[in-house]
Amino acid sequence: MLNILSLTGVIFVLIAIGYAMVVTHAFNKDHMQVLTRYVVMLALPALIFRAVANNPLGQIINPAYILTYVLASLTLFIAYYLWASKMMGQSPLYSTFAGMGASSPNSSFIGYPIVLMFMPTLASTALAMNIIVENLLLIPLTMMLAERSSGSEALNGRVLADIGKRLLLNPIMLGLLAGLFVSISAIDLPMVLARPVDIIADSSAAVSLIVIGGAIAGMPRTSLSGRLIPLGVGKLLLHPLLFWLVSLSLASLGLSIGNTELTKAGILMAAMPPMGIYPILAQRYGAGEEHAAAMVIMTVCSFATISTLLWLMDLSVV
Repeated sequence: MLNILSLTGVIFVLIAIGYAMVVTHAFNKDHMQVLTRYVVMLALPALIFRAVANNPLGQIINPAYILTYVLASLTLFIAYYLWASKMMGQSPLYSTFAGMGASSPNSSFIGYPIVLMFMPTLASTALAMNIIVENLLLIPLTMMLAERSSGSEALNGRVLADIGKRLLLNPIMLGLLAGLFVSISAIDLPMVLARPVDIIADSSAAVSLIVIGGAIAGMPRTSLSGRLIPLGVGKLLLHPLLFWLVSLSLASLGLSIGNTELTKAGILMAAMPPMGIYPILAQRYGAGEEHAAAMVIMTVCSFATISTLLWLMDLSVV
């Protein structure tokens, strides 16, 4: 267990460095925005592109894995939406982001670096499939429900087209689509293109973790309530548990992921705290500061929950 803590500690030390840089004013808000744009516009798209382009499509896309992730995440989203709206009496807007917070892991910024340490050959594959589900299902679902709930404008064809356009033009999605094109067409990139992609992609893990730390430092922590505890339980504990249970159920029906290590990678990805866009979208739609506070708490608590999960899965660094 101490060995696992020392390894996962590396991830959270990098997050702490980002936090310290902002708290000590070594980095200000503008600096963090530049780093964030670098990660979103260059590093993560390059990482996704490389993960997809360098492998045959059959090795990238595992239908059983994608279906497992969809069913586990969608079940949790609906469950927490109903919990917030029916049991807690919250507004549809709050309930929407309760669903997102419980079901949308930070696959790119935290999940990938952790899985990379323990299953390096599968980290990019798991990340690519998670990105597909998150960008084609979880984020659009959240935005559509938020548009409908905010009352700012009706959820009509124009709004849906705008949501689709924003998602399609997302640099991460563009990197994914470009990688799929290269993979399907079996193009060999020349060294003058492939090497810059490798260098930029390799920088994504460290910079993205520092960005997470800086983002946490800038988030409000005034709106704490008892509602955050069940939300954290859902994201950090129930989501990976559901992924495992759904994978077992599908395997019994003949839809097995077929790779025990890839299943473990999916469970690990599901155990991550919420994705970075979760509190940003919540604030954009006026959902208040509580979801930002939830992001801070779940990220801090995830050090213990992820380390415990790695110990239970009996994983060691490769």
